[in-house]
Amino acid sequence: MASLGMSEAERDAIAGFERDVIEPSMTGLVLLQFTATWCGPCKQLSPILDKVAADYAAKGVLLKRIDVDQEKMIADQFRIQSVPTVYAMFQGQPVADLTQFRTEAQIGKAIDQLLAQLPGKAEAQDLKAEVEPLIAMAESVLAEGDATRAATIFAQVQVIDPGNPEVIGGLVRAVIGEGKPDEARILLDALDEEAGKHPAIARARTALDLASAPVADVSGEEARIAANPDDHEARFAIANARLAAGDRDGAAEELLTIIGRDPAWNEGAARARLLQMLEAAGFDDPWGRSIRRRLSALLFT
Repeated sequence: MASLGMSEAERDAIAGFERDVIEPSMTGLVLLQFTATWCGPCKQLSPILDKVAADYAAKGVLLKRIDVDQEKMIADQFRIQSVPTVYAMFQGQPVADLTQFRTEAQIGKAIDQLLAQLPGKAEAQDLKAEVEPLIAMAESVLAEGDATRAATIFAQVQVIDPGNPEVIGGLVRAVIGEGKPDEARILLDALDEEAGKHPAIARARTALDLASAPVADVSGEEARIAANPDDHEARFAIANARLAAGDRDGAAEELLTIIGRDPAWNEGAARARLLQMLEAAGFDDPWGRSIRRRLSALLFT
């Protein structure tokens, strides 16, 4: 879409359309629904499309909506005469008009037929098969403590599959492991809202939050603990300091001690911080599994 002579609002609308519809359609199927707030049939169709999109999300199908009143220019580009109008988009182009289909079964059948015919499906599967073992290798290297090598592997995989959130999340955690939180923050800030919702990115953000705690001198808190082992505020500060210094074992020990003595202290702050650490470590991490067992023993026995 040409942008010469357009207003700033129109240019923003086009940029949003390219980001939210065109770019995702280069590798997957995008259902594009033209709708309006005053349209009764649109209100009936929208929840059906929501359900279908959720059912097919694992196959790379996305649903995007265009309000013809708010984004008139986009609607005009598609020569929309009535709403609802629903197109299937692939590689930047409409490949099917799904407007006639109004039931979940009809829309699902049409999507199945499109997915079977779309070019690039085999390539996407080949890419996944190529990338998955590389991600596993990088995760293994990172778990072994070699953050620099892991970051190198993740960066190489990102060249092959630049939009993969598992790759980006792994790279962020590796960079954090190298002691470069500012670089990790730049990587996360560059992500769009949709990518930011992925569990791998959430895990990376948690890791960055934990790593961003300032390293502090807690000699005073250690003296307080020596005098009063139930000074949970001092012990919590020590845990945070251990964590900031990269000593997750030491941090976990302090947090587990607080939980064992008073699990409800400060509205469960120790448990919440320990759960953050476990999220950052990942469910399959051996250290995390060990800590989960100890946490469960404290809470449920």
